[in-house]
Amino acid sequence: MIVDFHTHIFPPFFREKKEEALTREKAFRGLYASPRSSLIDREELLRVMDEEGIDRCVTFGFPWEGAEYFKRHNDYIIESVQRYPERLIGFSCFSPLSSEGPAEARRCLEAGLSGVGELALYGPDNASYESVPGIGSLMEICQDFRVPMLLHVNEPVGHSYPGKTRMGLAGLYALIKKYPLNRIVLAHWGGGIFFYGMMKKEVKETLKNTWFDTAASPFLYEPQVYKLAGDIVGFDKILFGTDYPLIRPGRYFREMKGIGLPEDAQRKICGQNAAELLGIPG
Repeated sequence: MIVDFHTHIFPPFFREKKEEALTREKAFRGLYASPRSSLIDREELLRVMDEEGIDRCVTFGFPWEGAEYFKRHNDYIIESVQRYPERLIGFSCFSPLSSEGPAEARRCLEAGLSGVGELALYGPDNASYESVPGIGSLMEICQDFRVPMLLHVNEPVGHSYPGKTRMGLAGLYALIKKYPLNRIVLAHWGGGIFFYGMMKKEVKETLKNTWFDTAASPFLYEPQVYKLAGDIVGFDKILFGTDYPLIRPGRYFREMKGIGLPEDAQRKICGQNAAELLGIPG
């Protein structure tokens, strides 16, 4: 089974009202103002899944600040999962800064979604998850429902690109350490925080309930990152994620094969780990 742990889909409303959304939501404008940016629906995602041999996808919307927007988007995710339960796995997405976020997470989980995320802090002054007022409530809800939380993370150094914020890894580490029972997935290799698993004390134990997805990896890291991360935190902690429609799955498969990644490691990364984390039969 091959599971893509990181994809985005949009209902027709946001594709038809894109200009309105660009005006109302600064974070959305930062990522999707370019004419090259793509908003795909579930049918497009399913078509690419079939073309690329993907069995299941974890999919979610965008971390809107406005409740009207994130409720509408999450309703589409719920409907999509109900329509294609053997293909799509939905997460509840909204801005973690929204005071309505915890209630929305609970609503969506009660409706059958399988996790919370991809939560993101795209504002230049709000790049520290541990300081978000409602993060404790969200962690408690995820514990109650026994579901993972997926966080957008970017590396604190290097080139600039849409969606990259001034994000320190110390605050992220403090959050993980504060909630050791929560299963947390860090997008985009966790901004490289996995490297500190090489430290002799504390860090590897702190990261024991943390997973790292590969979303956007071909744009960010050399292919050897798969081997490096596997050696440090274990191949059972890596989740294949494409960030589709940003990058098609085949590019990731070619990178893993090109560096001679062992087949058992590829099986873990490409589906086994996700199945175990989400409780997918078979």
